[in-house]
Amino acid sequence: MVNKRIGFNDTWVLLIGIPFSAFIIPIVFNGVRFTREPLYTPRIFFIALFYTVVLWVGNRYIMICARKKYPLFDDVKRRIITQSVVMFLFTIIVCNLLGFAEFQIIEVWLQYPCTNRSPIDKLIEGNSASLFCSLTVSAIYESKYFMHELKSSVEEKELLKREALQSQLNALKTQINPHFLFNNLNTLSAIIPDNPQQAVDFVQQLSKVYRHILTVKDEEHIPLENELEVLESYSFLLKTRFEDNINISINVPSEYYSFQIPPLCLQLLMENAIKHNIISTDKPLYIEIYVVNNELVFKNNLQKKIQAVDSTGIGLNNIKNRMKLLTDKPVEIKQTDIYFAVTIPLLSI
Repeated sequence: MVNKRIGFNDTWVLLIGIPFSAFIIPIVFNGVRFTREPLYTPRIFFIALFYTVVLWVGNRYIMICARKKYPLFDDVKRRIITQSVVMFLFTIIVCNLLGFAEFQIIEVWLQYPCTNRSPIDKLIEGNSASLFCSLTVSAIYESKYFMHELKSSVEEKELLKREALQSQLNALKTQINPHFLFNNLNTLSAIIPDNPQQAVDFVQQLSKVYRHILTVKDEEHIPLENELEVLESYSFLLKTRFEDNINISINVPSEYYSFQIPPLCLQLLMENAIKHNIISTDKPLYIEIYVVNNELVFKNNLQKKIQAVDSTGIGLNNIKNRMKLLTDKPVEIKQTDIYFAVTIPLLSI
């Protein structure tokens, strides 16, 4: 099973890496050999194995804690620096404490001298071997972790791209489905006899909506100004259809017009509000669109329809996943007994 904090199942790394490191370290750093003095003895191996287990497991735990504390990609630099400092201090402190304990037990208590090397040589060799062990652990786990994260990122990116394209296609299909067209044609036929000029305006605004859908259906993001412009046309259609039973307030300062947003998001939210809420003279629907802290807020009063509403397959998850392609900032959804609100981060791209 893959450990998410490590990036892979490290059972075999532990079972093979620790004994191998314990075997090779005395040869490299202490100069022991099998055919000449100082001889490589089982005692030397098991002491090295004990050091290696403590340092390996300890540094592994430090890396897991660091990744838990700094899980985001933006925090990699801070995590690496913090992690390296803590691992270095841990390695030096543990190495010297274990070295002191080894000296007290073996050379003082058991009166069994380990080697004829000076204390300074032992100190340098011990700390060098310990740092080598820590660097080995860090190199193995960081390389595997980054490979795992890279693979996951690529897979997630591809999945989200496919979902984004599908959601855009579904949005296009939704807007030109017979039901949508039927409602608008009914509205048009009702106003032609009484107000021909309004009918002309209605057709122009309807054409503008469709032209926008066809233009942006393949775009990942568009200027907020373009989205608000077509939303005005869409609002005109709704106001013509529902008259005073719907109130739409768009209050976005012009300095935010250059910010980016995934196309058709507001139109989709508008359609969902119409679809799922009662709209009548007694219960008019109020929709507000405004900006707070560089985030666009879509808010409507909540008055859910009693009867079930057929889903079109396009939901808020699609908006959230499309935003994941562009930013780490989440789309926030809040619902109370009084209102329903969706907050979309504005992108400065």
